[in-house]
Amino acid sequence: MRVTWTAGGRDDEGAPGAGKGDHVWRLTFMLDPEDATTGTCTDGQRLELRTNSCQVRLPPAASSQSCARPSAQPYVHPDLLAVAAWTVVAPWTGRRVTFDRPISPALAEAVHDGWGVEAGPVGAEPRSGTRLAISYSGGADSVAVAAILPDAPLVHFKRISHPRVPNRWTHYRSDVLARLAGQTGRELSIVTSDLEFLLSYPRPGYPEHHAVAAGALLLADELDLGGLAMGYELGSRWLGGDRYVHRYTPDNPMWAPHGRWGRVFAAAGLPVVLPVGGISEAMTMRVALESELRDQVRWCLRGSGDGPCGTCGKCLYKELIQAAVERRPLATSLTASSAVARKWQEPPPYGGQEMIEYGCARVPGIEDTPFARAAEHLRATEESTRWLDHCYPPAIEEIPEPWRKQVATYMEGIGLMTPDEIARVENWGVS
Repeated sequence: MRVTWTAGGRDDEGAPGAGKGDHVWRLTFMLDPEDATTGTCTDGQRLELRTNSCQVRLPPAASSQSCARPSAQPYVHPDLLAVAAWTVVAPWTGRRVTFDRPISPALAEAVHDGWGVEAGPVGAEPRSGTRLAISYSGGADSVAVAAILPDAPLVHFKRISHPRVPNRWTHYRSDVLARLAGQTGRELSIVTSDLEFLLSYPRPGYPEHHAVAAGALLLADELDLGGLAMGYELGSRWLGGDRYVHRYTPDNPMWAPHGRWGRVFAAAGLPVVLPVGGISEAMTMRVALESELRDQVRWCLRGSGDGPCGTCGKCLYKELIQAAVERRPLATSLTASSAVARKWQEPPPYGGQEMIEYGCARVPGIEDTPFARAAEHLRATEESTRWLDHCYPPAIEEIPEPWRKQVATYMEGIGLMTPDEIARVENWGVS
């Protein structure tokens, strides 16, 4: 794999969905003979490549409120450029990746140890920074992170159209999500990119989940970033998430600090920080809805400015959690026969099963909802799911030292798990 970044300077013409005056970085890559156009990302999803170029547009000074930006292209450390590119090209790379400028020995080692891929050329000094930013989507999990870290700047990723790939996913309302991010009143950088259109399968999306951080990586020097906070919670970090179904995952390759991606980001001086990695989605929902950012919470990618669509699978799942937190009946027009509810008509295990159990144990009238069959299978009770109201202590220990005390103080207010509750986490998935 051969990777090239081209700095486009200020693009006053803009592009569909982009801002006028954005600083543009264009990424192109060429496959080596041993590379392939089909691949697998870290969570096991099969991917097919459609095109070999994309762009990432950094906002002008008016949008990035932290500092005045000169008209020239800002400096970006080679390690940051390399990691941003690696989040895009990793699924397609066979034996080696050649970047267009030297990287640090630590980054080359992290890529080799994580993927068995030779990375180079090598020759750059390592970088570092001091501030923590939040990769902010506007969903309940990232809003919870923003509530816990009220002084941290936000970096929001916004999808824009690709010049060579038709956008058949127009119901994805990236404009709405960006507008809501702008209403937070926080220090905010909105980064726009068409990198999701690199995929022909399964649909527009990130080649690796970490590609959402491409903009934060390219802004890290300018913003003096030494860490990037993400909203991955207990289920994603420790209980396997969606595709790592129903098992304890202390060595999760995507989100463990010692996993392949954790090591790569740390080598670039931008370790991934998971402030809500020890609490469940029920708790991130509670934190978000009790915060001053409540009105900006939006996990639905299809809703208009008036609210979420209410008919997609994610809306149904999050409605179960919100109803459980608020101790009220489910508010949905969807039925058990709806396509998005079919998976919950089958026996478990389910992706996000801990939250299905939590919701089924707390939502009044669950027997009259699309989760009735799941509730019959799971037989969950408030007592059997009480551990999901507390924080898993090892997640706090993973927070880098500069920010650990602040997160620990917040989590102590929520309440730490007892030894028995810790065992519930660490025996997750054991029959």
